[in-house]
Amino acid sequence: MEDRPDIPPGTLYMLILKTLARRGAMHGYGIAQHIQQVSEDVLQVEEGSLYPALQRMLVKGWVVAEWKQSENNRRARFYKLTPQGRKQLARELREFEQVMGAIARVIEAV
Repeated sequence: MEDRPDIPPGTLYMLILKTLARRGAMHGYGIAQHIQQVSEDVLQVEEGSLYPALQRMLVKGWVVAEWKQSENNRRARFYKLTPQGRKQLARELREFEQVMGAIARVIEAV
């Protein structure tokens, strides 16, 4: 298996929130697959990171969850963004853009 870059620290919440904002309610496996597909297989969210992050997001009130049947008739927990989660996504995106801008300035400095 080919080594993939790690998801940058502090961006997992943003990636999950953005996925739910775009796609609506999804189960964990679907979230991970979406991130991997959209990133063209560069980013891979491991179960050991995804599900604890989703649990923390539930506690923070950024998402709600309900048990439903998945596409393959299995019982799965579907996560949905809350209004508080949308506000957090906006904060996460602002912070990400600020950090990326700062990194770009350092890299491009003469």
